[in-house]
Amino acid sequence: MNIRYILFLCLLVCGFTASAQYNAKRELRAAWIATVANIDWPSQKGLTSQQQQAEFVAILDHLKSIGMNAVIVQVRPVADALYPSSFEPWSEYLSGTQGQHPEPYYNPLTFMIEQARLRGLEFHAWFNPYRASMKADFVHAAGHPVTLHPEWFLRYGGKMYYDPGHPEAREFVLQSIMETVKHYDLDAVHFDDYFYPYRVANEEFPDSCSYADYGKSRFEHKDDWRRDNVDFFVKELAGRIRKEKPHVKFGISPFGVWRNIEKDSLGSNTRAGVTNYDDLYADVLKWLKEGWIDYVTPQLYWQIGFEKAEYKTLVDWWSKNAFGKHVYIGQGAYRVGEKGWENPEEINNQIAYNRSVAGIQGSMYFSTKTFMQNKSGINDKVKRLYPHHALVPVMSWMKGQPVYAPQLDTIAGTPASGLKLAWKDAQNSATSYYIIYRYKGAAPGGLDDPTNIVAIVPRQPAAVQTWMDTKAERRTIYTYVITAADRLHNESEGGSAYTVKTKGRKGKIRSVTAR
Repeated sequence: MNIRYILFLCLLVCGFTASAQYNAKRELRAAWIATVANIDWPSQKGLTSQQQQAEFVAILDHLKSIGMNAVIVQVRPVADALYPSSFEPWSEYLSGTQGQHPEPYYNPLTFMIEQARLRGLEFHAWFNPYRASMKADFVHAAGHPVTLHPEWFLRYGGKMYYDPGHPEAREFVLQSIMETVKHYDLDAVHFDDYFYPYRVANEEFPDSCSYADYGKSRFEHKDDWRRDNVDFFVKELAGRIRKEKPHVKFGISPFGVWRNIEKDSLGSNTRAGVTNYDDLYADVLKWLKEGWIDYVTPQLYWQIGFEKAEYKTLVDWWSKNAFGKHVYIGQGAYRVGEKGWENPEEINNQIAYNRSVAGIQGSMYFSTKTFMQNKSGINDKVKRLYPHHALVPVMSWMKGQPVYAPQLDTIAGTPASGLKLAWKDAQNSATSYYIIYRYKGAAPGGLDDPTNIVAIVPRQPAAVQTWMDTKAERRTIYTYVITAADRLHNESEGGSAYTVKTKGRKGKIRSVTAR
């Protein structure tokens, strides 16, 4: 037999075994939904509101079907907004014209959050803090800050940016982000890797004037001043978020390498041509150490074995430098099938390795389009990784609210028509959603095994909550237990267990016993 074929079979079996045997109950499973340049949503400019909404619902349904439990949606891509903003105009990626709202009018951010809630998906609002346009000659809408305050902006590499070193520009951006924190039901504020822009060959970032005005008297080296500007921004935003809404998380997805070890003994054993600290002026390690951010998602878009920035090496490094905060790995799903990613099990092998490293709590995938197109059959690969429900990991430093076990009242129906569970929430409980466990047999099992979770159900604005089990089998004894969880995913103890016995060809309920 061909040796390559044998190796392929080994990889396939090993990858399947590693993923199939993983039964941790908590794991973040998220996908980025990019709106800049209509990468993921909407599919093109100028769609009607109904078309935009239908596309977004289809995306959420698909992501839910392959096992995701969170979405990271880009709501402010280039100093514009996918919501009515007091600071910046409507995004051109909606209507095709910056400053023009969708027709007929609706608020996309409100709609997206509501739809995510209905499906039990965490909603992380993704902001690009400094990028102001993808083209330096872009004609902005009337009243855009670039026309009102041109001194706040810089042109570099054919694009336009807010100047991170200009105090007024920085404050304006902070307020624009806090506007959404105050007025929308976000689970998290999220940044990606764009702080100071990536270096452009033979072009210096043109911030000499702001350095002379605001930094030269305090910092001998411009690079230190630039890092201080970004540090201030991150620290200030973290403080404002926690003061306004302590339950809202703040996370950042940086470039995958903080510093190379040849420049800093604390750095990773890599030889990356770009690093956060030296090129983007983003001292992510400091932000974690100081507790300014709640999670970090390094973009490890390289394959296992890549010489200059090896995947496993970087997973290990970030896990050891999290300072107690959560680490989710940014997975380069878009690269499946491309050069370096020819191994059909690359994604599965990466997730299997993540799961073997203490301190890695999940993944975010870039980007949603890869799943919607099912590139290289990625959907089946991911379903294999996520055969069971998983709860979002709890952040122990964020204070939750008391949640109490709901009381299951009735079970009615038949397996053919569906068994309908009805329950009431405990009084004074900060319930956000429910977890329904189903065990075969006349006794409940533990709550630690996710294979027993049959549904995660959002709380509805009703006195009695219901859920229909459409996959119950005839002539089978089942025991159901329901727990409640708050919005930070703290789970209650289990409520009273109810055992259901069915009989006959139609599967009518013979008895229901409370335990």
